[in-house]
Amino acid sequence: MAGLRTVAAIGLALAVLALAGTDVTHMVAGAMAAMVGTFAIREKTVRGQALTLALGLPVALAAMALGALLHSRVVAGDLFFIALIFGAVYSRRFGDRGTALGLIGFQVYFVSLFVNATVDQLPRLFATLAVAFVCSAVARFLLVPETPQRVLGRLREAFRARLAQLVTAQTRLLDAPPGELDDVLDDLRRYTARLHETALMIQARLEDGTRDEATAALIQRRVADAEVSAERLGMLLLNARSAERADTLTLHLPGAPVPAAGPLLPREDETTATLRRDLGALHLMVSRPADANRGTAVAHVRNRLLGYRDEEAIPPGATLAAQDVFRGIGEAARAVMGLRLALDGPQDESDDSPATTRSREEFDAEDVSITAEKEAPAKEESEEPKGLRRPTTRAAFQVAVGSSLAIVGGEFLSTQRWYWAVLTCWVVFLNTASTGEIVVKGYRRLLGTVLGVVAGVALAGAVGNHTWLAFVLVLLCVFAMFFTAPLSYALMSFFVTAMLGLLYTLLNTYSFDVLILRIEETALGAACGIIAAMLVLPVKTDRRTDELLGTVLERLGEVVAGAVEQLSGGPAMDLLDKARDLDTALDDLRASTGPLTHPITPLRERRQNVRYLVALLETSAYHARSLAATAELVPYSKRVGADPRLGRAARRIDHNIDVLVAHVNETDTTGSVESGASIAAMLETDGLGVPAANTVTFRVLRHLQRLDEGITGLARPLNVPVGPRK
Repeated sequence: MAGLRTVAAIGLALAVLALAGTDVTHMVAGAMAAMVGTFAIREKTVRGQALTLALGLPVALAAMALGALLHSRVVAGDLFFIALIFGAVYSRRFGDRGTALGLIGFQVYFVSLFVNATVDQLPRLFATLAVAFVCSAVARFLLVPETPQRVLGRLREAFRARLAQLVTAQTRLLDAPPGELDDVLDDLRRYTARLHETALMIQARLEDGTRDEATAALIQRRVADAEVSAERLGMLLLNARSAERADTLTLHLPGAPVPAAGPLLPREDETTATLRRDLGALHLMVSRPADANRGTAVAHVRNRLLGYRDEEAIPPGATLAAQDVFRGIGEAARAVMGLRLALDGPQDESDDSPATTRSREEFDAEDVSITAEKEAPAKEESEEPKGLRRPTTRAAFQVAVGSSLAIVGGEFLSTQRWYWAVLTCWVVFLNTASTGEIVVKGYRRLLGTVLGVVAGVALAGAVGNHTWLAFVLVLLCVFAMFFTAPLSYALMSFFVTAMLGLLYTLLNTYSFDVLILRIEETALGAACGIIAAMLVLPVKTDRRTDELLGTVLERLGEVVAGAVEQLSGGPAMDLLDKARDLDTALDDLRASTGPLTHPITPLRERRQNVRYLVALLETSAYHARSLAATAELVPYSKRVGADPRLGRAARRIDHNIDVLVAHVNETDTTGSVESGASIAAMLETDGLGVPAANTVTFRVLRHLQRLDEGITGLARPLNVPVGPRK
């Protein structure tokens, strides 16, 4: 959508400028300004976007004017450019609006350098900028509108599509021969991760995209239920296909060995045929539009799947593992039904079975509890670093120093196009927080630039003197640039460089030497950025990941402690928000470990350790989410009751998390992780025995056991001693 919106803004600006008889140079300036005025604004509300766009025009006019005034004053122009870069990066501390205005100021000043703006051109350039920003507004608010409600609606449909993909992969797991299990598991991991990413994106948009807090909380709970039940169903199917119980880590560790496969489930067996049929029915429930759910056929499918929540509905001849799968299908069907009720509203109840009626009653009770909840107290904001410890201040100084080096070095390479080195130095600092991230980003930009130069040569030769063909190809490159940005930074840089080759062709300044100079300036800018990151207030990747790891462990401890307390009979609390805080912290950690797991890193053993550690944390987060989702049912469910023994069983988990946090934060390195009897065995000492396998308490124990194993497993990559239980 961002690509379409930007292309629409550029295309409209070019059309208006062409009708006004503007020359090619000013059309190029207008196209670049329209692009900047569109992609720089990231605010979520329409009002916020409009206000930022309105403020962006005077900022752009001022930047263009200063660029033209300082055109012939080299030293003064360079000093101002450095000051502008510092201010543009520092302004990120003021949120989305500050980031957008800083980006507009920097990029428009860059446009003035690109088109060699002079004072006598200012009136026409001002008019060009005004046209560009008006066209950006038209594209944003009329042609390709974006409101929080529209974005949330698209994300909801994306979640359904991802859920349907995951169910399809799980169906393949049912019949896959041993030789194909690796490929099927790769698909299962990928679709599970994508479903989780979409759930996090929905979480980020709920506050602005829903009408009130109750609706947001309801959707959040239903999405969490669907995600947890879908991932659990995958594990149950994997267990049914394995000779021994599969480890949850298998679904989170890339390249993990496939569990020892048991005998293939007989294709003609009645149980297997029923499982295959019911997985197809679950896929139908997920993917079928709400308005197509009329009639008795869909109701019959839904009633049958929900019936598996009752023991008597499970086929009597099924093995224990297959029985678990049937229960998992029933829970997944319940979660899908709840998701539909939250997203699509009330549905026809005339054909409900008793099992479906009971599920509706459970949802009604949950809805009442959500509506009756008082407004949650505001979260305590952690004290932000001040002075040079503040990330935006530190980055501003780093970019300013790196840009100064890039200006000096760029002048030696070219007195006319030195600014490419500065642009690269600026870009490698965007959305990075450590030296390692900057190194990897600089490498990817250089790789994309080299490949883009080759494409630029081919495109320039094909375009020749056809101006409008060049503009059409520019629009295609712009769309491809936005479309590939989330996938590959190197690929995005490729399309940026190819686009620049076309712009040089339009300005009649294209030559092979210019594109070679582009590579040299890019390499210089990346090197200057890396040097500045390493020498000026450096943030080492290891220190950054340790800080984020400590945060993840703390969030994990909060979720587990809160869930266990509620499952033990404690007061109700908002556990899903805590679980999403854990997921957000884990995503930040995963991104920060990118340089440590990159294929070019020379430390292979450390790369494997980091991957193993992140996979263990993802596994632990999954079990924590499952505990939170189960604990949320305690206050109003007739099937889930509190068990005071769970609090005692989880004490070792709390202790071990505290020990890991203390070691990571280096506040106390003398503690050791405790190990010993299993969680279930610890309950046997109460004289009441372990709960039956088909009870919710048994499922909670299984999650606690996996958490205990995962947290103990974290001790090895973190070099924390492990000792017997005290």
